[in-house]
Amino acid sequence: MNVHSTEVRQRAVAQLRDGSSNADVARRSGVPLGTIGYWKHLDRAQRGECPGRPAPECPRCHGRDLDASAYSYLLGLYLGDGHISHHSEHRVPSLMITCCASWPGLMDECEQAVRTVLPDNSVCRVRRTGCANIKVYSKHLPCLFPQHGPGRKHERRIVLEPWQREIVDARPWGFVRGLIHSDGCRMTNWTTRLVGGEPKRYEYPRYFFTNVSDDIRKLYTDTLDALGVEWRQANARNVSVARKASVALMDVHVGPKY
Repeated sequence: MNVHSTEVRQRAVAQLRDGSSNADVARRSGVPLGTIGYWKHLDRAQRGECPGRPAPECPRCHGRDLDASAYSYLLGLYLGDGHISHHSEHRVPSLMITCCASWPGLMDECEQAVRTVLPDNSVCRVRRTGCANIKVYSKHLPCLFPQHGPGRKHERRIVLEPWQREIVDARPWGFVRGLIHSDGCRMTNWTTRLVGGEPKRYEYPRYFFTNVSDDIRKLYTDTLDALGVEWRQANARNVSVARKASVALMDVHVGPKY
């Protein structure tokens, strides 16, 4: 993400004060729409134009109820295609989960999960070429996702905290669904067999999960083991589920992206 200069920010805020829409300012300045909205909010707050409201509470810090189903799914998405960043131009860290534009239903489900887990925070979509980032700001993101840290996920240990393990154990299918929706797929393989001396095409569905992190792949396979889903290591980065009964079970609880 680019760090925008003070001059760019001041010019954008001046245009907003003159009545330009967020979209127009974003287009003219080349700054993401979500960032423009954030700058507008800060400017209005500094001028006392925003009505006061209590600060959002955190399930970990304040004991607020946490929707376990939504969190288990969101945790899977985060471990696959999510990251938390904290740049100097913002006061709080942001969570971004990248969703492919080819799967609008997945994008909607991701956004709903973020809103459910963080009901008091604003959620937006930052459009990119071929995808969109579901984005939310909260100072409590490191509380909810303690796997956050410097560097890439596959370059550091990824271990669930005991409270996260309790949630995943109680809502394992949500976790598996989130991982598949981020770094997995349901696909159709085919092969040929001789039937009556003639080659016959035979198709069968299977699920693939691909991740560079050994720890994240193990979290996935450990959860599959607990659910009675048979799997095999296709190669160093890929886990395959191809047994008919296991694919049928995955179809009931996960299904293809949409």
